[in-house]
Amino acid sequence: MVEKPDIIGAIFGQTEGLLGSELDLRELQRTGRIGRIEVNIKSSGGKSEGEIIIPSSLDSAETALIAATLETIERVGPCTAEIKLLSVEDTRSEKRKYVVEKAKDILKQLTESGIPDTSEISEEIKEAVRTQEISSYNGLPCGPNMLDSDDIIIVEGRADILNLLKYGIRNTIAIEGTSVPPMIKKLCKEKSVTLFVDGDRGGQLITKEIMQMADVDFIAAAPEGKEVEELTKKETYKSLREKTPAGQFKTGMRRGTVAKPQLEKKTSPGLEKPRMDKPITERPRMEFRKDSGRRPGQGFRTYGRTPSRMPGPPKSKPMLKPDERELFKKTLEELVGTRAACIFDEKCELLGKVPVTELANTLKTMENPYAVVFDGKVDFRLNDVAKFKGVRFLIGMDKDRFPSNIAVLSKRDL
Repeated sequence: MVEKPDIIGAIFGQTEGLLGSELDLRELQRTGRIGRIEVNIKSSGGKSEGEIIIPSSLDSAETALIAATLETIERVGPCTAEIKLLSVEDTRSEKRKYVVEKAKDILKQLTESGIPDTSEISEEIKEAVRTQEISSYNGLPCGPNMLDSDDIIIVEGRADILNLLKYGIRNTIAIEGTSVPPMIKKLCKEKSVTLFVDGDRGGQLITKEIMQMADVDFIAAAPEGKEVEELTKKETYKSLREKTPAGQFKTGMRRGTVAKPQLEKKTSPGLEKPRMDKPITERPRMEFRKDSGRRPGQGFRTYGRTPSRMPGPPKSKPMLKPDERELFKKTLEELVGTRAACIFDEKCELLGKVPVTELANTLKTMENPYAVVFDGKVDFRLNDVAKFKGVRFLIGMDKDRFPSNIAVLSKRDL
C-alpha cells in the first residue's frame, strides 16, 4: 500500500535528469508548462491502484517524451510499482469541437430571433418621439399644436392622435370615450373644428351625439370599415379633404339620412357629390304648345310638364356684396388646380363640393343654389343650366363672351 505523496515523490525523483534540465518536471512545473499533477488512488487487498493525470502546455513531441518517461518509474516508496501510459489527449481539439457546437447554437438563436432592420429601428425611434410629443389639455390627449392652432381636429382616441402625428397633423385632440367633455364644447366655440371619426357604426353615433352637444364646423370620416388609427397617409388626407360642412350633415339628419357621402361609401372615388332627395330623371326636352302662338321650331326648354314651374333667372344682374366678393375670391384661389366646384346658398353657406365634370348634372338636382365658384371656364351651356336653376352668380377662372341675365364673373373680375 502507498499514498499520494509517495507517488508524486516517485514521479519527480525517478525522472529527474533523465531528459536533461530543459525537460525536468520540477523546472517545467515552476515555469507553468506542466500543470498540477493529479493522483486518484484506491487501496484494497494490500495493493494500491489508481491514475495519474498531468496537464501539459508543451508541444506534441515534448509532451510525448514526458509521457514515455513516466513508464520508467519502477518503485513508489518502498514498494515495487508499474506505470502504464493509457493515452495522450489534445484537449484543445476537444475545446475546438465545443466552441464550434456552441457557435452553431448561438447563430441559430440569432437567426430565429431575427435582427431588426434599419427601417424598424427608425420607426421605433419616431414612435418614441411622437409619444413624447403628445400633450394634455384638461386631462385629454392632444397634439403639440392644438392650443396654438385656429383649426383643430377632434378624434376618438389617443391612438388616432399618434397616427396623425406620423403624417404631420399636430392640431388634434381626442374625446377618449362616447360622452362629450365640457372642454370640447368650449373649444368648439373658440376654434374652427373638424370632427374626424372612424368609418363604422360607432363613428356615426359619435358624430350625431357631438353634433347635438357642440358647435362642430366640418365632419370627416375614415373609409368604411376602417379606423383613423390604421389609415395610410393617402387615406388620411383624402378623408380630410372630403370633409362635409356641418350644416349639410344636420340637413341629412333631419331627413333621416347621412349627409356625408363617404360615410355610406356610395360614391365613386374622387370629390364627393352631395346627396339630393329628388334627382331629376327626365332629360330636358323641347315642347310645342298649339295655343302658345309660336311657330314650329320655336319651342321652349322645360324640365316639367308646364313652363310655369321654371324658376327663371333674375330680371336684372345682381351685384356682389363686399363680404361675398371676399368669400368667392378666397374660394376661387383655393380651387386652383383642383378641377372642383363649390355651390353656395343665399346665406353663403357651402351646399356641396363636386368635380367640374359633374357640376351641370348636380345643379339640376339642387334646390335654390345661389352662387357657383369653380376651377374652369364659364361657357354658354353651363350658363344655360345655371340660369334655369336661378343661380345669381356664376364664377370661374375664365369665361366666354355671351349675353346672360345672371352675373358671370372671372378671376380677373374679382
